[in-house]
Amino acid sequence: MIKTIAYLGLRTMGTGMVSNLFKAGCKLTILLFIGGGSLMGQQPKEVEPQQLVFKDDGAIPNNTLPLLLYREAFAANTKDLASVIEQRFAENDWTGSWRAGVYPFPHYHSTTHEVLGVFGGSATLRLGGAQGTTVKVGPGDVIVIPAGVGHQNLGSSADFGVVGAYPGGRQWDLLRGLPRERPQADRNIAAVPLPDNDPLYGPNGPLKRIWKSQLNGAHI
Repeated sequence: MIKTIAYLGLRTMGTGMVSNLFKAGCKLTILLFIGGGSLMGQQPKEVEPQQLVFKDDGAIPNNTLPLLLYREAFAANTKDLASVIEQRFAENDWTGSWRAGVYPFPHYHSTTHEVLGVFGGSATLRLGGAQGTTVKVGPGDVIVIPAGVGHQNLGSSADFGVVGAYPGGRQWDLLRGLPRERPQADRNIAAVPLPDNDPLYGPNGPLKRIWKSQLNGAHI
């Protein structure tokens, strides 16, 4: 006897369950309903990122690579926006994800680049350290922070939250601009490779184009 199973939401069905169904002689029909709970098919819109470059201020090393700010890459009213952002990052191999806020003190990561996708609330972030700039972010905004670039939450709504992730799931450290952190932090930053993918648009996204262009220019 052949059975047909209509299944909504692929993420909750493991490969073992699928295998067992086929062994039992079942025919599996997977129905994807974009508006009915599945996260598949919910793509970010095409956004050219704002580029922000910060110089070493003596405490926060920053980076010659520009920080990339994608405004409203996802619709703010997207259902389960956190999961949609998380999945999109993972599809482009930005993994090791978490959901939380942003630390209220200046900090940076010397061992990896980082992406933050806002899924709720709003915040004012200081980027680039004490001599950097402030930006306001809200749901759907995405920020790619190069290794070494300072970031800090100056104030946020109670429901502010971001999904954070790292290219290839790289391990991150937490540095605060203290004298003892350098020059090891500088060596770490220089060793961080360019990601293979833009966290939103994959290998053909603007990240690789912009960052490669910046590196080539720096070598002229």
